[in-house]
Amino acid sequence: MRRTAGICAFVLLAICMAGTAHAQLVDAGGKRIDAFMVDEAPVIDGVLDDDAWAFATLIDDMHEIRPNENSRPSEKSIIYVVYTKDALYVAGRFWDREPDKISAQVLRQGDWSFGEDSFSVMLDPFNNERSGYVFDLTANGIRNQALFANVTNQNWRWKGIWHGATSFTDEGWIAELEIPFKTLSFDPKNETWGFNFARYIGRRGEQIGWVSANRDQNPATFGKIEGISGIEQGVGLDIVPSVRASQSKNFVSGADTTSSEAAVDVFYKLTPALTASLTVNTDFSGTGVDARQINLTRFGLFFPEQRAFFLQDADIFEFGRIGGQDFTAKTTIPRSESESGRPFFSRRIGLSGGGQTVDINLGGKLTGRVRGLDLGVLAIQQDEPGLDGSKDLFVGRVAANVLEESMIGLIMTHGDPDSSLDNTLAGIDFRYLNSQTPGGGTIEAGLWYQQSETEGLDGDDAAFGISLSAPNSVGLRGAIGYKELQENFNPALGFVNRINVSDLTVEAGYVWLAESDFFREFHSGVDYQRIATLQGALQSQTVMLRPLEITTDSGDRLDFRYQFIDEVLDSPFEIADGIVIPAGEYSYSSYCINMMTAEYRVLQTEFRYCGGEFFDGSQFGPGASLIWRPSPHFKFSAGYSFTEIDLPVGSFTTRLASLRADIAFTNTWYWENFIQYDNVSHGMGLNSIFRWVPRAGREMVLVVNREFIDYTRDRSFRSVSGDITFKFSTTFRF
Repeated sequence: MRRTAGICAFVLLAICMAGTAHAQLVDAGGKRIDAFMVDEAPVIDGVLDDDAWAFATLIDDMHEIRPNENSRPSEKSIIYVVYTKDALYVAGRFWDREPDKISAQVLRQGDWSFGEDSFSVMLDPFNNERSGYVFDLTANGIRNQALFANVTNQNWRWKGIWHGATSFTDEGWIAELEIPFKTLSFDPKNETWGFNFARYIGRRGEQIGWVSANRDQNPATFGKIEGISGIEQGVGLDIVPSVRASQSKNFVSGADTTSSEAAVDVFYKLTPALTASLTVNTDFSGTGVDARQINLTRFGLFFPEQRAFFLQDADIFEFGRIGGQDFTAKTTIPRSESESGRPFFSRRIGLSGGGQTVDINLGGKLTGRVRGLDLGVLAIQQDEPGLDGSKDLFVGRVAANVLEESMIGLIMTHGDPDSSLDNTLAGIDFRYLNSQTPGGGTIEAGLWYQQSETEGLDGDDAAFGISLSAPNSVGLRGAIGYKELQENFNPALGFVNRINVSDLTVEAGYVWLAESDFFREFHSGVDYQRIATLQGALQSQTVMLRPLEITTDSGDRLDFRYQFIDEVLDSPFEIADGIVIPAGEYSYSSYCINMMTAEYRVLQTEFRYCGGEFFDGSQFGPGASLIWRPSPHFKFSAGYSFTEIDLPVGSFTTRLASLRADIAFTNTWYWENFIQYDNVSHGMGLNSIFRWVPRAGREMVLVVNREFIDYTRDRSFRSVSGDITFKFSTTFRF
């Protein structure tokens, strides 16, 4: 059964690779506009009454991207583009026949929802068709921004300073954006930039844009904006001073600590395309806490980076197309497995292995693009956990543009944040991209090799991988990947969740667009993963059948999945306190059903149920979550899931619960509250943040954290630790 399913996956993949010719393509070469400079900038207030807009280039040749690419949009839009020596200005006038139904439920900066009406501007300042920025403004004036991490993936945790305002009219809504050139990296000699934009109508799930290919917009298929000259970045210096005062208490020992400290981050553009950064007494107060996860496997979990300093120009450090899942990824491969083998993972810096903060005393970074090269250098001095000393950490990355859309690069890391042993890693990678195949599909590939050197370990310390994918959004799609991680491979500044293994993944599927007023999209497919030791012994194997995944025209979803799993335990596995699964070979199957309503709804719900076998026992795992937005000022969400595991050696139940309550007084003042509980750690955590962001680049936060433990297992929670922190930061730009 397992072997047959794996063969089927390979066959489907081969069909998928051959079938990319059925995808659609819009010729980006025919989409070009001229940009015009004005002396006086428009006022960003959401009203198009400034004289500057009279000189703007107008664009109205848009088409529908999703759900039906190249169809006529349901609503009219006009885009305005103009620039000064200091910034690019883009505005949009968006008509709507039902203006009272415009989806504008989010009022807190940093929040987001796929159900919002919004306008996105996409830029590729180097015009290299490999990198770029996205600036998204919702109808309520909420800013979100992203970097293109590897053309097809976007990093929405990046933070950049820009400004936007919106207004509602009887005919629809208006958006105005100011994108300072100080925020961008670019080549001042290059007068042609990649340029694109999109409008999203939330209640219809409709995406409208200027240029697209295969129902996607990425730097490889952008249109062009020409004539950008005479622009300036000023001195190119950003100074971000901050001050922090905090008090923490350990309720177990009674220790009470008070501290205050000043910090500063400095960003200096050595050239318009090359930025040097310096951080002193780095402080990450105000960064949101991780969502808790319960791990029922033998291997580590993956938590994404959230800290702004490390997210700046994070795309430059991407390596070999390892991991990097985006929001639209149609894969069931666990992220902890797809990310395993990363040579650099910034969460290893400033955090201990247990997730506690480690002070960063000094840090420097140099990132940018120069003469066809991507350059990244990061040097950090942080405290050594549990000791009085400090340690130095280093990452270096260089990648060169080759072929039309591809890259070849090198990476090096030095230092181990969790050990006093010397550790060095070097790697080389080749990333292939062809978004202009004859049929309009996209082909991606990656090839990489890494070698680590760790004090006390000798030999068997290499890793390599190869991947090929056709991530088409319509018709046949698929991917295949293989990597080996030797038993002494140790990326001390990277991420790896198991070693001495080979990992084979195959994904294949087909997406149908429904010609129906109710259904929008159907997806069926199969995913396969086999992880074995390098001696040939099987560790884990999963065949995931995905016979039915439905999206309705209103954006509601229904998924059904069935999986066959093989697990081989070389040694007993303690899965819960006192419950040990004996060593041996286990073959079992399970299934999951998931139903989720569209995000534009005032009440968004999700229900899921997983059941079937689990090792040599059974599992029963329902869960539900809801998000209620009674008005743009309030957002309440709750989630609860539990899994009952019944094994011959014993039974246990895991529970995970969360509650959020966010109040947005305006789109500059808001209060975020997040409570989480799990019965594995028997801990409950409270994270409360009062935040004021009067303007991008300026912020005041008051953060309260509290941790409780249920020692007696009868819901009698006792405080174990707590802290309160006040921080203010501002940005001076020169």
